[in-house]
Amino acid sequence: METQSKTRILVVDDDPGFRSLMETILVREGYAVETAGRVAEARRLCGQHAFSLVISDLKLPDGDGLDVQKWFLEHAASTPFVLITGFGTVATAVEAMKRGALDYLEKPLRSPDELRRLVRRALALNRPERESAAPEEAPAPTLGMCGHVVARDQRMLHILGLLGKVAPTSATVLLLGESGVGKEVIARCIHAHSRRAGQPFVAVNAAALAPTLIESELFGHERGSFTGATERHAGVFERADGGTLFLDEIGELDAGLQAKLLRVLQEKTFERVGGGKAVQVDVRVIAATNQDLARAVSDGRFRSDLYFRLSTFPIEIPPLRERPADIEALAGLFLERAARGLEKPGLRLSERALSVLRAQRWPGNVRELENTMERAAILAEAEIEPEHLTILAPGGQSAAAVSGSLNMRELERRAIEEALERHAGNRTHAARELGISLRTLQYRLKEFGLTGG
Repeated sequence: METQSKTRILVVDDDPGFRSLMETILVREGYAVETAGRVAEARRLCGQHAFSLVISDLKLPDGDGLDVQKWFLEHAASTPFVLITGFGTVATAVEAMKRGALDYLEKPLRSPDELRRLVRRALALNRPERESAAPEEAPAPTLGMCGHVVARDQRMLHILGLLGKVAPTSATVLLLGESGVGKEVIARCIHAHSRRAGQPFVAVNAAALAPTLIESELFGHERGSFTGATERHAGVFERADGGTLFLDEIGELDAGLQAKLLRVLQEKTFERVGGGKAVQVDVRVIAATNQDLARAVSDGRFRSDLYFRLSTFPIEIPPLRERPADIEALAGLFLERAARGLEKPGLRLSERALSVLRAQRWPGNVRELENTMERAAILAEAEIEPEHLTILAPGGQSAAAVSGSLNMRELERRAIEEALERHAGNRTHAARELGISLRTLQYRLKEFGLTGG
């Protein structure tokens, strides 16, 4: 665990009472704390000390928190930054996060635990390079806001923290990430912890609908509006009224539908296909895409005004191959779920099978891993071995075939080499990604004759 006595935190707030409260909570946790009431004072303190974390209020007498953030970005770019913001100013917090802020903290503080959790999360995400010690055991899998989200990877833990902040608001959320990373699961978590939780959650995949049907599915149609329209049809916006609408693969919408979607987001009204009467709805939209929408905007394929409207609160979900520390936790969750359904309570993963799972690239991400564990649970009777893992490699071979040509030591060696390459030889970061301790990684490097950078 990080030595807290060596961790210095700067708190910037012009309210002496709130500043004192923050200092008291953090000092009791063992952190060294410096405080400032102005931007200029924060700059002066930075010249005297190196800080592990900066927590700054938005409104300050001689500027604002974004000025503090800008100064640290220019003079101490590696210092993590958290913005304190009043309730209802989420847009400013999002702007700070787009500039690199890790998180934001709402004022007034709801509880000391809220601050403690935020600080621990921020420090974990920005553990200094000089820290050579690492936990002897990989962190336990953390259940998120709902049981379908399990994480060990620090980026996913950070995302789970963001969900708790954005869920109670009315902000439009844009989920970015490859197919299969769990965008709909996260969207359902946001809805379940929002003020709309008792209202409908409606999901629609734009890529799964024929171009001629998308408009009718989104906005509905009147009877007789086209051949086959024998009665009035309510679209997903009407069905989600009062609740949440999850629009997956939003980048697949054509220009005309993009304009109509923008109108709904701005005016909360639309017209059914073949109708002339405005229909008013109250819907929170969570959009998702596996495309680079910013590039689509620059290429003229996606409206810039719609993009900015959708990306009030963007969350990028990393692919599974970039967070292998999550693989064991997720595989365990999916295996337990499958075993329960098949009434095979004794099913477990062998170390050989786990090594195979860690060595995969998972182009289908979490969805592919879930399907793999379900198939393995059907095939195995007690312990799951590589031959039960029907993962197709890029060349079309299954994991069983791969494991026959590459033994477990070679698979483990390859996973370690790839992790070190991704982290430019940094052993601490590679161990954290692999979900093992630094000591275990060092042992393996010696065993395999690898320098590891």
